[in-house]
Amino acid sequence: MTKPRRISDVAAASGLSAHTLRWYERIGLIDPVAQTGGARRYGDGDLVWIAFLQRLRATGMPIREMQRYAELRRQGDATLAERHALLADHLGRMRAARESLDRSIDAIEEKLHVYRQQLDRR
Repeated sequence: MTKPRRISDVAAASGLSAHTLRWYERIGLIDPVAQTGGARRYGDGDLVWIAFLQRLRATGMPIREMQRYAELRRQGDATLAERHALLADHLGRMRAARESLDRSIDAIEEKLHVYRQQLDRR
């Protein structure tokens, strides 16, 4: 394990603000972080978990679902099936959104092709 990191270091490395990190802790997304002299000290495991939370958020998972996932994770292996189901549902929504986005991209590309043809005729 590397030496524990201060909240400012984690904020800089993750791109999240210190305020967001404290909020994530307050709402249960991050387990209570060890403190030394009142200052939070994040370990390697915390950083890996924060990166995973960022992936979930970047893929559009609602905070409430992220909280549910974090709670299930805290409960341990007895919740593996529930965590699997939660992520599988989210992946299904992501794939549906990607398909919708792909159809929209195709429509815009077709429109651009039509415009290009019209512009080339000028």
